[in-house]
Amino acid sequence: MPSATVAPSPVHASHPAPSGRRPRKAPAQRITNNVTGYAFLIGAVLCFALFSWYPMVRGVVMSFQRTRRGVTTWVGWDNYERIFQDPSFWTAWKNTAYFTVLALVLGYAVPFVVAIIFNELRHARGYLRVLVYLPVMLPPASALFLFKYYAYDPSEAGLFNAILKFLHLPTSQWMQSTSMAVPAMVLASTWMNMGGAVLIYLAALQNIPGSLYEAAELDGAGLFKRIRHVTIPQTKLILSLMAMLQVVATMQLFIEPLILANGAGTQDSATSVAYLIYQHGFFQNDLNGAAALGVIMLVVLGGFSAAYVRLSSKQD
Repeated sequence: MPSATVAPSPVHASHPAPSGRRPRKAPAQRITNNVTGYAFLIGAVLCFALFSWYPMVRGVVMSFQRTRRGVTTWVGWDNYERIFQDPSFWTAWKNTAYFTVLALVLGYAVPFVVAIIFNELRHARGYLRVLVYLPVMLPPASALFLFKYYAYDPSEAGLFNAILKFLHLPTSQWMQSTSMAVPAMVLASTWMNMGGAVLIYLAALQNIPGSLYEAAELDGAGLFKRIRHVTIPQTKLILSLMAMLQVVATMQLFIEPLILANGAGTQDSATSVAYLIYQHGFFQNDLNGAAALGVIMLVVLGGFSAAYVRLSSKQD
């Protein structure tokens, strides 16, 4: 019996198999996408240029000039020499450095401790978050006026003096005292700003794997050992970042002395560098001296930030 032959089926043209590469966009589409991206970007660039970069450059230029009766002349380093010879300049830097150190001891440590306590709780955690964040939602001026007229009243009617009297301790004049002005400002600033830091620390703590704590507990580690060997190493990055932000923010101390101490305080006990800039610019009509002070603060904070970046990169 003859074998039947099967005719080969016709080969139809098929599309080539995809090679895994995305099809290249047409030049017109790429140009359209780039124009759209640049259109969104140009707004932010213009805002930074007009309200950040231009004032910085203009401030540096003004620090080397002197304006008298509408006539501007170049004076070189005269503004800086005059600022360095001002006794208030060194007093302001001493007060600002003192405030920054106290803020690192109190305002930097307290939010982290509060976050650890909240993280250990099992009930009412949401309520406590709202409670600790409530001062942040208040306008800073309102919160400081609350401290000034309710807590720091130098009479026995003030909240803190009433507590000291109840404990049979000597009362204080608070903002009228040359020794208590800066600690009082640190206390008010910590209460006013700690809510945001607490939430940031809580987010970092909740990202720590629970297995690390379980392993530490199996090894017999108590609470403080778990914090030392697990919590702090796992949050080292956010702790160092918050420390840098804390220093940069506290070095620009302004609203606290302005409201709590009416500016300079008793014998310049509350004068800060930022308030001294404000005083030169708006009270003494010395815009060039204020610009020189601003440049000095810019150099100090820029040097600190550069040192932080260098040290953190070496540790990594």
